[in-house]
Amino acid sequence: MQNSLTKDDAIVITGAAGFIGSGTVRYLNDQGYTNLFLVDDIGTTDKWKNLLGKRFREIIPVQELFGWLKGKEQQITAFIHLGACSDTLENNVDYLLSNNTRYTIRLAEYALQHGQRFIYASSAATYGDGSLGFVDDHDQLHTLRPLNPYGYSKHLFDLWALEQGVIDKLVGLKYFNVFGPNENHKGRMASMVCKMVPQIKKEGVIRLFKSTDPERFPDGGQCRDFIYVKDASRMTCDFLHNQVGGILNIGAGQPSTWNRLATALFKAMDYPVNIEYIEMPADLARQYQNYTCADMTKFEQTMSHQQRAQYSLEEGVRDYVQDHLLKEEPW
Repeated sequence: MQNSLTKDDAIVITGAAGFIGSGTVRYLNDQGYTNLFLVDDIGTTDKWKNLLGKRFREIIPVQELFGWLKGKEQQITAFIHLGACSDTLENNVDYLLSNNTRYTIRLAEYALQHGQRFIYASSAATYGDGSLGFVDDHDQLHTLRPLNPYGYSKHLFDLWALEQGVIDKLVGLKYFNVFGPNENHKGRMASMVCKMVPQIKKEGVIRLFKSTDPERFPDGGQCRDFIYVKDASRMTCDFLHNQVGGILNIGAGQPSTWNRLATALFKAMDYPVNIEYIEMPADLARQYQNYTCADMTKFEQTMSHQQRAQYSLEEGVRDYVQDHLLKEEPW
């Protein structure tokens, strides 16, 4: 594969009407790339709104992609594979293995066979409870224990790439807690920023879960590595312009508490800070991570010429709330 794409090169983006996918389309458009082929199933959802104002060649249904690809082996330069079921509470393992694992294997094999760049979404959920850390080291892959079937379906593909000896020929991105515009369609899997704004407008309060480990984390003191989607999309597309391979974390590289996030939201909306703490549902408590933070050492070493997250948590929240959520504007 060539070291850098030209504006005429064809890029296939799966999950393109989704959250990070549509952000990736927007970022590429802003950089002058329009020879984009979008793969997604939109159905009766509002995901079509995420594509308003974006430039691309065609939208291909998910199950028609491989038929569509026949005869185009020399036309496609790169794949950005972001399509997946990302519901961490989905319990149909057979569905997740078919949709997230085997589909990705088939697409990766196609890209490898034809020398095309293949960038795919892994997930921070593969790290499990975090007791082994959040280091994107290939030697540690076999030790990871995801907490839910979604994380397991993503982990299995990472292991496949490792065991097939192709992990360094692909780019697997372990996204941490991404938030930002174009996630309204995600329902219960939308970020808490998206869910909290209507709650603040209606009641003037944010309700956070009480801690399940109060000796280490006070209520609202549980930590996440929040990264704004405009950073995540840019960092994803940076890999189109090099031949870096392997699994890499995509996060801000610093933990922030839920209390800090809530405070940033109140400030962005010009409301007084008003936080209440409620009990965590039992099904969520069993797989809850009290702390996540991406180790960004590998990213910094391999992508030294590129910037990691540019938005602080407060800057990202303010941009999201004021320029998108309150105006009901996609990105």
